[in-house]
Order: sequence, then C-alpha cells, then structure tokens
Amino acid sequence: MKQPLVIYNTLTRSKEEFKPLHENLVGMYVCGPTVYGDAHLGHARPAITFDVLFRYLQQIGYKVRYVRNITDVGHLEHDADEGEDKIAKKARLEQLEPMEVVQYYLNRYHKAMEALNVLPPSIEPHASGHIIEQINLVKEILDNGYAYESEGSIYFDVPKYNREHHYGKLSGRNLDDVLNTSRDNLDGQQEKHNPVDFALWKKAQKEHIMRWPSPWSDGFPGWHCECTAMGRKYLGNHFDIHGGGMDLIFPHHECEIAQSVASQGDDMVHYWMHNNMITINGQKMGKSLGNFITLDEFFTGSHKLLDQPYGPMTIRFFILQAHYRSTVDFSNEALQASEKGLERLMDSYRRLQQLKPSPVSSADINGIRQKCFDAMNDDLNTPIVISHLFDAGRTINSVYDGKATISEADLNELKEVFKLFIEDIMGLKVTDEAGQSKAETAYKAVVDMVLNMRMEAKANKDWAKADKIRNELTALGFDIKDRKDGFEWSI
Repeated sequence: MKQPLVIYNTLTRSKEEFKPLHENLVGMYVCGPTVYGDAHLGHARPAITFDVLFRYLQQIGYKVRYVRNITDVGHLEHDADEGEDKIAKKARLEQLEPMEVVQYYLNRYHKAMEALNVLPPSIEPHASGHIIEQINLVKEILDNGYAYESEGSIYFDVPKYNREHHYGKLSGRNLDDVLNTSRDNLDGQQEKHNPVDFALWKKAQKEHIMRWPSPWSDGFPGWHCECTAMGRKYLGNHFDIHGGGMDLIFPHHECEIAQSVASQGDDMVHYWMHNNMITINGQKMGKSLGNFITLDEFFTGSHKLLDQPYGPMTIRFFILQAHYRSTVDFSNEALQASEKGLERLMDSYRRLQQLKPSPVSSADINGIRQKCFDAMNDDLNTPIVISHLFDAGRTINSVYDGKATISEADLNELKEVFKLFIEDIMGLKVTDEAGQSKAETAYKAVVDMVLNMRMEAKANKDWAKADKIRNELTALGFDIKDRKDGFEWSI
C-alpha cells in the first residue's frame, strides 16, 4: 500500500513528496559508528530514526536496500584529515591490534542496537574492506582535475571545485565562511594549496599502524571517501536517501557531495535527511563535562548522573516522542516521564487483547489508522502517532472498565493498528515489563506477591490483614482495583 510520504530534504531545505528513483527498490545509506568506544545516545538517535524510516518504507510497500557503514579507518581525532586515527590511537594505547579494537566495540554496538530493537541493515560494509574502491574514487577525482598530490598525500581542490560548482550547498556555507573557520595550525596544512582543501588519501607516518599501498604512498583514505565509495558500490551512481546526524552535514556530507560531483559529474543522492542533536540537562554531551553516558550505563543505571536504570524501550520511546528534526534533551525527569508514558501505552495495548466484542459499538475509533498514516507521511511525525495511540488508549480503557462497548470489527481494527504502529513501525517491543530493567521487573513481582497475599487473606476471611495491606499500599501511592479475576494496580 503505497502512501504519499513527504520527507524533509536537507539539500533543498523543504518538505518534498518521496518519489523513489526506481519503482519498487529504495536505496538508503546511513552513516554508521566509528567503532573505538561504547555506543552512546548520539549513536542511538540516528539508529532509531532511520530504523523507523526503514520499517515504514517496507510497511508501505517498498523493498529497501539499507546500507549502514562501519568506520574502522580514516576517521581522525581532530579533523577530517588531521591528527591521529581514533582507532589506531586506541590500539596503540591499549597495545592491541586495531581490528581487535574494532571487533570488540562493534560487538558491543550490535548488542546495544539489538537491545534498542534496531533492525540490522541490509548491508553493513567496513571502510577497511573497501580500500580499493576508495583508491579508485581518488583516481577518478584526480583524473578529472579536482585533486592534487602533495608529498604522497592527495587533497581535494576545494576552491577549483567551487569555481565550477557550489561547495557548501548542503550546509548553506560559502567558501569565505569555510576559510574563516579553518584552522591553519594543524598538522598537514603545509602540504595543502589551500586551508579548506581536504584529504582524499594520507601518506602514513612511520608510527601509523593502519596503512595500505596506493599509487601515491603507503597510507590510508580520508574519512569522507568511504561513504561515497561504498554508497556507489552497493546502491549505484544515484540512490534515494542518505541519512545521518546534523553534525555530519559539514564537513562530512558536504565533502561527499563534492566527491561524487567531481568523480561522476553529479550528486549521487536524491534526498538528504538529518536527525537533530541530543543534549543532557541542556548541555552538549562530552567527556570533559562529565555527562558522557553510554547506552550500557543507561540500561544499568551505573552513571553518577542517573537516578535509576532506564530500559532500552524507555530510551527508544523517549526518542520517538520528539520529532527527529527537533533537539532532544535527556534528563532524569524527562526519562521517568517517558517510562510512565510507555507503561501507560503498553497497559492499553495489554488491555486491548482482553476486550470482548459486543453486538453494538458505542466506542468511537474515529479513523485512527489513517490518522496515524497521515502523521507518518508528514515527515515521520512519530510524536503525533503516539498522541493518536494515547487517544485510542482512552477508548480501550473505557471499554475495559465497562463504560463503553466495542464491535468485533472495531476491536480487530484497533488490534491491527496498535500492532502495526507500536511494534512494526515504531519498533517498540511489547513485553510484560515494557522492556524495563531487572530491578523494575523484580519490583513489580514483589508488589504482585504482596497483593496475592492480600487475596489469600480475603479468601481466608482475614479482613483485617487484607485491609491493612491495601491501606498501606494506598498510603504509598498505589491505586488498587479488585476485579473478578484477581486484581490490578498502578501508581
């Protein structure tokens, strides 16, 4: 069922109706992690954002080839072409082979993504496995006159390119802006014709661990080359969507556009999509600020800034409660509110499975399916989808409490819509604990145990004990409802 999907194209700075280059196959490339440390919130947001897009495109009838790369070489510490490779630095400090570092953190990244219920991409290429493709890309750019060799390294000639094309069309910068913000005191600047030029291939110094032979020197590719080379290899010279975080717009994605135009004459990408950034308590996340929290620390609650553990589905739900192009600020209060909201939504979903149909329906499900589709088709507006599901939850609770009735057709429709948008599109795992931590699961089990003791007291007509348990739980903030088949509680 094709839908009139509208997405925001960063390149044109406007919403556009999505029209794939090929009738049924959508090509999507998203910049993946540089695997030299544990996954954090900055990894979670693009992974979840483009996971939802991946899921939705498939749900509305497209076959999707989703490529998400692994950067395991070429991403340098200070700038796209200056300093020491992050993975090589980690390997040197820990006296490991670089690929040991890569494999260790890649395994942990995959584990974190699995916990967040992020689907694996169709293809997950490594930069280190595509050195030949990157060398060939550099050759094409050299042959077309947009690059030059300097002391064994190859640099992209940005001013020459800008005279014929527009360097900065994605980020909205002009060359003067770039010149004014370029640092001229970094290692390697003396090799360049111009401070804004960026490395396509870097000659490796003697101490550099990761190196490959090339026509120019033993060295390694510049960071920007990998996505251009691998995107073209797996998706062709022209493909539909390239995604990533807003922090990649400049210089990474700007340089990708320049490389594709310089090598093949035009831009490979039809739609550029970028998710916004994440802050923690209003500050940018950073190790120097002490607010750098890994996903594993969120899941276990082991960081000093966390009041408690937050389950993977709480993190996912919180991210989906904000539009992907808006900023997200993580705080304990916000996460706890999301935790409660998720539990409320899942309670409605669980109650939905227990409802009995009636011959006559007084509940109004009010076109919820199309409302949710309309929200998704408006640039993946997941917060509006969630609000529609909460509205439907009130209807479910009304039927559950006997205040309304629902027909079999309407009941089946609600079940289908909830499964489609909660599980299949938004990727929220439905478990009895709504993806919560072991501590929260144990907490619920203890409350259930106490209430079962109350049920036993009532069965034994020990009314004093039963009332005492109920009164003490109520004083603690619990809302307890007796039902024919047992009990129900909430806070």
